[in-house]
Amino acid sequence: MKIAFILDPLESLKPKKDSSIAMMREASRRGHEVYALGMSGIYVQDGSVGARAVPLAVADDDAAWCREGGPEEVPLAYFDLVAMRKDPPFDAEYYYATLLLERAEAEGARVVNSPRALRDWNEKLAILRFPQFTPATMVSRDPARIQSFVDRHADVILKKLDGMGGTMIFRVRADDPNRNVIVETMVGEAERTIMAQRFVPEIAKGDKRVLVIEGEPFPFCLARIPKSGETRGNLAAGGTGVAQPLSPRDREIAATVGAELVKAGIVFAGLDVIGDCLTEVNVTSPTCIVEIAQQTGENAARPLLDAFERASRPSPRT
Repeated sequence: MKIAFILDPLESLKPKKDSSIAMMREASRRGHEVYALGMSGIYVQDGSVGARAVPLAVADDDAAWCREGGPEEVPLAYFDLVAMRKDPPFDAEYYYATLLLERAEAEGARVVNSPRALRDWNEKLAILRFPQFTPATMVSRDPARIQSFVDRHADVILKKLDGMGGTMIFRVRADDPNRNVIVETMVGEAERTIMAQRFVPEIAKGDKRVLVIEGEPFPFCLARIPKSGETRGNLAAGGTGVAQPLSPRDREIAATVGAELVKAGIVFAGLDVIGDCLTEVNVTSPTCIVEIAQQTGENAARPLLDAFERASRPSPRT
């Protein structure tokens, strides 16, 4: 099987933590051919969606985890599966890439996650589909409305809709002398829509990343525990990852969300759960596979590659 991974630049990937590398290593162990390409390498020519892709020889050695072959210009439908693993931000170029990938699907390419779902499932706003699991939440660009939300809940989190890794996330209390400046920084003069959520104090026990593969929860999650003085558990913000079994509530959330993910064509997602509350649904390039495997010996890349192999097979004819 030939699998193409759409990635950030290879030199920016970190073998000791990168879930995309874990997937490529598992694919290579199974004898699949692995290719890498960037969004800039996708194009349309003569009515067909093609790409400039580089074959990779993937190894388990972190110091030299891959060896690049010569670039090849091929239709995306040439591959048995295309895995979209480009990190956010979900900007205009990302949007255009999903349109081209959707066109490639029409030409026979198999793409995971579904390009349409990548557009429809904004990683912050997707939680609005599941209000039974979320903390009190507001989405607005109106400074006065946001200020009223802060007054009503006294302790809130403000976040951008296109951030990742804990960037542009602020905790604001009603008595915070900087609250006006923070709100102004976030929305400007009603220029940017943001999300406000009631602060969930269980963040002290970790922001849990729950992996969902083909609608089913992986049995272990990674609780990302904030460092002292922080309210963000993101590993990129200095949090410490602690693998742990899923709680019954984690499983309940994952099962409900997972059923909808399957309908949307989302093969792999990462849910963020704080306490008993769902706070994000990550569908672009979910991570934490490596950290969970290192601590538990259970590698989510294995069932994920099983899912990739199933996704690549032609649907039975009726």
